[in-house]
Amino acid sequence: MASSSVLPFSSSFRSWFHPCLASKITFTRRTNSLSIVTRSSLSDNSALLQAAKHTVDSYVKSGMVVGFGAGHASDLAIHYLGQQLKAGALKDIVGTPTCVGSASVAAKVGIPLEQYEGSSKIDVAFSDADVIEEVTLSAIIGRRKMMGEESIIQEKTILGAAEKLVFIVTEKQYRSDLDGSIPVLIQSFNWMETAEEIDDLFLGDAEVWRRPSVGYAGPLGGDFPMVTKEGHNVLDLIFTSPIISLADVANCLEQVDGVVEHGIICRIPCTAVIASENGQRIIDNNLILEAGRA
Repeated sequence: MASSSVLPFSSSFRSWFHPCLASKITFTRRTNSLSIVTRSSLSDNSALLQAAKHTVDSYVKSGMVVGFGAGHASDLAIHYLGQQLKAGALKDIVGTPTCVGSASVAAKVGIPLEQYEGSSKIDVAFSDADVIEEVTLSAIIGRRKMMGEESIIQEKTILGAAEKLVFIVTEKQYRSDLDGSIPVLIQSFNWMETAEEIDDLFLGDAEVWRRPSVGYAGPLGGDFPMVTKEGHNVLDLIFTSPIISLADVANCLEQVDGVVEHGIICRIPCTAVIASENGQRIIDNNLILEAGRA
């Protein structure tokens, strides 16, 4: 038996045909340590700032409830939105933060906040993304090491509830050849069984590591595995070869018992504001929606 994963799972793989294989998702193994990408590590450059300003100027209107995502670009947009409120260019804006970080930035610039409730209306939401799939605008969030009260569940809930969703990213994050890690929230009880099922789901071509709360990443999450505020463990699926379709991966993960949530956002309609030294590129995936209705 060829070794398929760094996890010490069962001695044999289930070699049955899984529906996910129909999508021909292919991965290659990764032997080096997991590198957790931090969305907030983007340099504060003028292109990203201009993209953040464009997002506010184009999509935020007076009287709106605005969902605030997590990351450096979102922080820039929140700060600029606060300036517009102070100058009187916008009025009666209420923010709904996805995390403590965005709430803190909004509070500092004087934006009124309200917590999200299940029936709350959100007119528009903007957020960073770790990476975005070209054309579809499917995105991965949650690669960064979560701190404090951050929650993939809360972030996805608020972004998903918005009538309009805008991602603010750099050119390097808008790609056709996606790789890297996808975070998966799983029930902590019998977590290894869930991890094994995910490992078998991809026939071992993707490594499955449990994320630690401190120290280095590793197969089992070390002595202090991360536990989210909802009480879940976080698995990182690590890929080095291109992922054919994030939507297919999301669908496969959602079929696994014990999976609570994952870091893939697949939404139509959606807009990406892509920061470039030559100005902003604005991409909408409405054409996919129109094609689906045809």
